[in-house]
Amino acid sequence: MKRRILLVDDELAILLTLRAILEMNDFDVDTASSTKEAEHKLKNGVFEMVITDMRMGTETAGYDVIKAARQVAYNPATAILTAYPSLGNEWLSHGAQSLLVKPVNTAELLRQLEALLISHQDHKTRAASANAMRAATPHSSKKARPATAAGEKAI
Repeated sequence: MKRRILLVDDELAILLTLRAILEMNDFDVDTASSTKEAEHKLKNGVFEMVITDMRMGTETAGYDVIKAARQVAYNPATAILTAYPSLGNEWLSHGAQSLLVKPVNTAELLRQLEALLISHQDHKTRAASANAMRAATPHSSKKARPATAAGEKAI
């Protein structure tokens, strides 16, 4: 089964080129050319990964796309694609899991995407296992009191 990616960029040439590269490498790619379009597609579809350009209309539009991706229940992997790698580590605090710097050659792009998808899936699997274990473990908010003998006062 092909993995589904939402690719967000306001530059048509980049959007079409990346889409073609990803589709030739067995990804199912949907595209959006704005933050608003990406938010709509995120709400109405399911994606394993969201890759967004940083600067689309505003300097930080990519963060808005990442924020929208973090709000959907299916929890896609997220990456910011930028020609301006001077973001430092700020992108991490906005919920992105990877920073892809353009231009990037095809082999390196695919390697980074595969690594991100694998680590993200591992994280989701561990989180699901932890949640299942918590659900299976009975919790009691009250501690059991020892039984009292007849005539003794319970404290």
